[in-house]
Amino acid sequence: MKKLLSQKNICVVTGSRSEYGLLYWILKTLFDDKEINLQILVTGMHLSPEFGETYKQIEDDGFKISYKVEMLLSSDTKSSITKSVGLGVIGFADAYENLKPDLVILLGDRFEILAAAQSALIFQIPIAHIHGGEVTEGSIDESFRHAITKFSQIHFTATEEYRKRIIQMGENPDFVFNFGAPGLDAISKMVYFNQSDLEESLGIKFGNLNFLVTLHPVTIFSQEQNLNSVKELLNALREYPEAKIIFTKTNSDAFGIAINKLLEEFVQNNPLNCVIHSSLGHKRYLSLLKFVDVMIGNSSSAFIEAPIFNLPSINIGCRQNGRVAASSVINCSDNKDEIITSISKALSKEFKKLIEFQDLPYGKGGDNSIKICKQIKYFLLDSDFSKHKFIKKKFFDIANF
Repeated sequence: MKKLLSQKNICVVTGSRSEYGLLYWILKTLFDDKEINLQILVTGMHLSPEFGETYKQIEDDGFKISYKVEMLLSSDTKSSITKSVGLGVIGFADAYENLKPDLVILLGDRFEILAAAQSALIFQIPIAHIHGGEVTEGSIDESFRHAITKFSQIHFTATEEYRKRIIQMGENPDFVFNFGAPGLDAISKMVYFNQSDLEESLGIKFGNLNFLVTLHPVTIFSQEQNLNSVKELLNALREYPEAKIIFTKTNSDAFGIAINKLLEEFVQNNPLNCVIHSSLGHKRYLSLLKFVDVMIGNSSSAFIEAPIFNLPSINIGCRQNGRVAASSVINCSDNKDEIITSISKALSKEFKKLIEFQDLPYGKGGDNSIKICKQIKYFLLDSDFSKHKFIKKKFFDIANF
């Protein structure tokens, strides 16, 4: 699409399958806006064959990719991930020089997004950051997230608690907005797979008991600790031989390759009951939440999307410690017996009745993405808007709030 002279360039960066799903309706809203020239910059796992080359899904959805930044190395060590950040900073420098965005939209807390934020700050490009202010004490993403907040000028949080935390970090309240999680908009707008089509797509027939399992590395732990956690989980799952289990692979975090290897071996040894996928895509993933009985692992989706489906979730370990949770989330340690006890609780009639009318701390979605886009346009199209003026922030003293 050729840019019109009056249009503003908004560059949206996405580096992972899950992040793209959360950004979809923001992308769609900006794509349909004649005053905006949408630029989509893909990086990270999207470009990796190991993670399914999910940039193709973006193209299949009708979007044009404006730039690709290759940054992942074929390793998951701390050294390789550190080098990936460095490669990302170099790649984003070329991308921003080429695209000349008026504003960059970043979501979340991964190292790919940290690289994008660093480069944007040096280029003096304003950043609108989504999902800041959250707490996940079991991951180095915790520090990445707060760093990205300080790099950014406009903030869109998922709860009021998170909004207050960003203000506590010295950000001006006039630029911190709680419009809810944009990824929830898809739940009301999605055309879902029916059961037979979903089963065919996944390569498994659902049974009377169905589990969705996603266990990401706890990046503050060693590889040995992470692998022990996986083994405890798999030993717990062996106690449910009748269950149909859909595994999703980890993100490109440290120790992810080793974890995926254990999961793949488990699936190979249980081919009739288990499947594993590098990426489900947003439509398959949300459709699956309507059919499984329990979500198990440590994904943020257990806290944000699953409660809307009244789906019980087992949150294992400390990766998500500190995150605001609905009553459908059951926390347990990475211990086989505790995991089994938690699964039994999640499957009980009493628990399912308890969460039937639970509060939804992240809301239900619907028009969160539209609100975010309108607010961004308000700043961009304001006659007083100046990138250089906007990029210069003052620390907001909480005593004045």
